Amino acid sequence: CGGPPNGIQVERDLLNKYGRPMLGCTLKPKLGLSAKNYGRAVYEGLRGGLDFTKDDENVNSQPFMRWRDRFGYIAEAIHKSEAETGERKGHYLNCTAPTPEEMYKRAERAKELDMPIIMHDFLTGGFTANTGLANWCRENGMLLHIHRAMHAVIDRHPKHGIHFRVFTKMLRLSGGDHLHTGTVVGKLEGDRQSTLGWVDLLRESYIEEDRSRGLFFDQDFGSMPG
Repeated sequence: CGGPPNGIQVERDLLNKYGRPMLGCTLKPKLGLSAKNYGRAVYEGLRGGLDFTKDDENVNSQPFMRWRDRFGYIAEAIHKSEAETGERKGHYLNCTAPTPEEMYKRAERAKELDMPIIMHDFLTGGFTANTGLANWCRENGMLLHIHRAMHAVIDRHPKHGIHFRVFTKMLRLSGGDHLHTGTVVGKLEGDRQSTLGWVDLLRESYIEEDRSRGLFFDQDFGSMPG
């Protein structure tokens, strides 16, 4: 496993944005908009000051908005907002698909449209597909956002399943430039100390044991980017 295809510093260099967090949003309603109206919402968000907008995990290729149509309208929105603001903009284009072949077809189309970033649901898509897509992104200069759809079925119950801490490490090894970790408040509420521990597992090259944050031993990621 090669780890993140780019990492934090390379992403900032590609976007030419430093010294502040990236600001983005997920478009709502998550389902029901036509591709044209979806593209309009992307443009308004990016033109209004966002760095990124994002497909929800459910936005894939439904009859009311096929993926190829959505990609085209989003590309128009991004190029227009970039021309008007002078900034690099992006949208997390969901390339998750029923087969790896279809996934790569969508990724290639995003590249043809000069999009900077794509998205993958790494649990529903599977680790083999995710590692392959991360390698493709590394070779093609594409950023990769990872969504954790389906994680709660596996990690939410305290007495069985796989802890999300394990998923964060597996994902960092498999490859992704960023991952949803949840927050300590709101809809994706999680334990504060554990959430901070997950963030460190994704970002730092060396993490010391800290059982208050769920880190049970020192962990060294060497030269692997965060």
